[in-house]
Amino acid sequence: MTEQNQHQTLLRQLPGISTLLETMASDVASWGHAEVTRALRDHLAALRQHILAGDRPDMAAGDIRAAVLQTLNRRASASLIRVFNLSGIVLHSNLGRANLSPDAVAAVADVASGASNLEFDLATGKRGDRESHIEAMICELTGAEAATAVNNNAAAVLLALNSLAMGRKVLVSRGELVEIGGSFRIPDIMARAGCSLIEVGTTNRTHRTDYEAGGDDAALIMKVHTSNYRIEGFTTCPAESELAQVASNRGIPFMIDLGSGNLIDFRSLGLPHEPTVADAISNGADLVTFSGDKLLGGPQAGLVAGRAELIAQLKANPLKRALRMDKMTLAALAETLKLYRHPEGLQKALPTLRLIMRDEHEIHTLAESLRPAFEAALGATYRVAIETTLSQIGSGSLPIETLPSSAITLRPLSGDDRDLRLLGDALRRLPRPVLGRMHQGALWLDLRCLEQGEVSQLIAQLSELAL
Repeated sequence: MTEQNQHQTLLRQLPGISTLLETMASDVASWGHAEVTRALRDHLAALRQHILAGDRPDMAAGDIRAAVLQTLNRRASASLIRVFNLSGIVLHSNLGRANLSPDAVAAVADVASGASNLEFDLATGKRGDRESHIEAMICELTGAEAATAVNNNAAAVLLALNSLAMGRKVLVSRGELVEIGGSFRIPDIMARAGCSLIEVGTTNRTHRTDYEAGGDDAALIMKVHTSNYRIEGFTTCPAESELAQVASNRGIPFMIDLGSGNLIDFRSLGLPHEPTVADAISNGADLVTFSGDKLLGGPQAGLVAGRAELIAQLKANPLKRALRMDKMTLAALAETLKLYRHPEGLQKALPTLRLIMRDEHEIHTLAESLRPAFEAALGATYRVAIETTLSQIGSGSLPIETLPSSAITLRPLSGDDRDLRLLGDALRRLPRPVLGRMHQGALWLDLRCLEQGEVSQLIAQLSELAL
């Protein structure tokens, strides 16, 4: 029999879709006729390709059903899932940044599962303002006259520039023309906002006189907090209060893009100083933009606090509706802001702050308790050790500051990088993926962000490692 005849014989042996559907009645009831049929067609097409390539694939009805069910389960599985963040970066942009507090999570679930008073005033029985749930608290915590919020800080900057300086010029120090994650650049966002950029000063030194000599038709002075890098050495820049005075003398607003969204004095916690929103307001800023999901420790959001008449202009901008936050984000943000009313309990209640302030000895003790589980799971092919390391806060916050920590390090005894990559792949395939970092021929699992309540889940799934 020729090869072509063999192929045709095997192709004729493939069961038809109708026949297979008759044997999968329960699966059709679970997944739906269209979805099962689609999966069957795809699998049968793949089998035909294998046969034509000279293979002899499994063609029994039971084998086909098993393969199709695997496909259906994979399609139905969530693609956005929880992971173990053992990267050593507390606010990891790729891993969702801040973990929400239990109160914030409960609030999200509550409003997501039913109707809510999102834009309904329960006192008057009339339409309300969705930002009424957060605006007063933002003002209380920052000292601002008014506030508004959008879906992230880039949107807050865009909205402010478009509202206050569209078709006009904005003064910014050359040393503050930053690029952050996702290729977000200040000059680009200005162009999209319809503004013209006027660079003042130099990369390392900008003086008050540079702002005073800027374009006569400038509509705004903008200061960008360089949260993701730092210039040191022969540098200078005017104090915020000086820039506020320059702007006032020119009759234009002074805006600060603070970025990280810090609301507390880190020095009181033994951490390096990071500017707060209240500092910026007290220094004379007319508007301050900042994030909700960085140091503030809440959901992704862009907040704007400042003078009431300027906030009113932002709220009246048609872009505001396109950039507004949904009910679940508002619910999470409101509960996060409430935590700041009890500063003494903030470190315990706010996950971001708790992880930043976590005791080094506590992390090392955790590593010692986990080491035997990793040794048992990996056997004699990997060396499991505990090593000191340095964590980072992340997301552009305190970029050069580090936090002493401990990590479990996993090194292949073969010394082969392929074995190291295979281990990383296997950890990412676990039911709750484990993400560390490759460094110096080892996989480092920094335990700063592993909460005590998660330890048993991590240990339990190590038995499922497939190497």
